[in-house]
Amino acid sequence: MKQLAINGGKKACSHQWPDWPIWGDEERKGLNEVLESGKWWYGQKVGQFERAFADFQGANFGVTACNGTVALEVALTALGIGAGDEVIVPPFTFVATASAVMRVGAVPVFADILPENLCIDPADVERKITDKTKAVMPVHLGGHVADMDVLNDIVAKHGIVVIEDACHSWGSRWKGKGTGAIGSCGAFSFQASKNISSAEGGIILTDDEALAGRCRSYTNCGRTEGRPWYEHHRLGSNLRLTEFQAAILLAQLTRLEAQTLKRQANAAILDEALKGVPGITVLTNDSRMTRRSYHFYTFRIKSDELCVGRERFIEALVAEGVPASSGYPIPLYKNPFFGNLDEEPAARPFAGSVNYDEVCCPVCEAVCADAVWLPQAFLLADEQAIRDASAAIKKVCENIGELR
Repeated sequence: MKQLAINGGKKACSHQWPDWPIWGDEERKGLNEVLESGKWWYGQKVGQFERAFADFQGANFGVTACNGTVALEVALTALGIGAGDEVIVPPFTFVATASAVMRVGAVPVFADILPENLCIDPADVERKITDKTKAVMPVHLGGHVADMDVLNDIVAKHGIVVIEDACHSWGSRWKGKGTGAIGSCGAFSFQASKNISSAEGGIILTDDEALAGRCRSYTNCGRTEGRPWYEHHRLGSNLRLTEFQAAILLAQLTRLEAQTLKRQANAAILDEALKGVPGITVLTNDSRMTRRSYHFYTFRIKSDELCVGRERFIEALVAEGVPASSGYPIPLYKNPFFGNLDEEPAARPFAGSVNYDEVCCPVCEAVCADAVWLPQAFLLADEQAIRDASAAIKKVCENIGELR
C-alpha cells in the first residue's frame, strides 16, 4: 500500500504527456504553398483533401464545411429534414448533436445509451419512433461505432434514414467499412481537440452522389455545379473550408493511420490492465468494429463500491500524474437551454410543444456521474507511460480509503 500523491505520497506518473496538436514540416510546407500561391480560397487543396479523406474512410464523396456542427446541419437539410420532424439522438454527446437538429427546425428526441459502450441503444431508438420521426443520428462516441447493423435495419423498416454523427470517429471501421457512409451520410469535425485538426472544419461523407450534390449546394451559397456563378438554386449559405485549413488537414492525414493504430494499441493495454480491478468497469468493444479511432479512453467507477464520488476519484488520479477528466457532466436534456426554450428566439417554435424536463435516460444519467475520460493525445504516449498510468489508477483504487 502506498500513500496517495494527493495526500503527500510520491506520484505514480512523472511523464510529459504528448501535446496536441502534433504538427511539423508537412503543415508548414502546405501552408507556405497556399500563402505563396495567392489562391487562398476554396480551391485545389480543398478538393484534394475531400477526395483523400473520403478515400481514407472508404466513402464515394466528401463535402467540406467550416465546422462539424455546420456539417450536421447541412446533412439534415440536404435530407429534407425540417420543421416539425423528429430526429432521435443520444443524450451523452456534445450539444451540437441536438442543437443541429433544432437549428433546422426539427425536434431532437432522446434515446438512452448502452452501458457497455456509451453509444445509442437501438432498442430505445425503436421505442421512440413516431410518425414524425425522419432520422436517427447515432454518435460514434469516443470512436466506438454504434450498432449500425441494427440501426440500419430499424430505419429501413420505418422508412427513415441514419445520419452518423461521426465527429469522434476518423479511422473507425465497422465490418471493414469506414464510418460516415454506413448510413445515408455522416459528419466529421476537425475542431482543435480532434484527432485530425485544422482548429475548425468539418466534412460530410456519403456514397450518394445526389445527396453529396445537395450538400455542396447548401455549403456554397445554393449554387449548382455547371450553372452560372450568380445563379442560386437553394437557400444555401457560405459554409466553405479555406485552402489554409485544407493544407493543414492534408498534412495531418498523413499521420492519422499510424496515430489511430497507436491509440488503439495503448487502449488495449489499458483494457487488459484495468480488467478485474475492484471498483472499475472497463467498457467493451464490439467485435464487428474492425478499427477504432479513440477520441478518448473511458472507464467507469463503481462509486457505491469505492464509497467515493467520481470527482474526488479524478482529483486523486490527476495528483498521480494522469490527465483524467469527467467528460460530459449532465445529459444534454438537462442543459439550461432545454428548460428555457421560450427565452431563446431561435427555439421559440419548440416552447410549449416539447417538455425536456420530463425526459429521463437512466443509463446516461448514471454514466454522467461515474465515467472517467483520458484524452486522445494521452493515448499517443509510449507503452511504459501507459502502463504507469494503469498502475496509477490501480493505486488510487487500492488506497481509496485515504479519500473518504
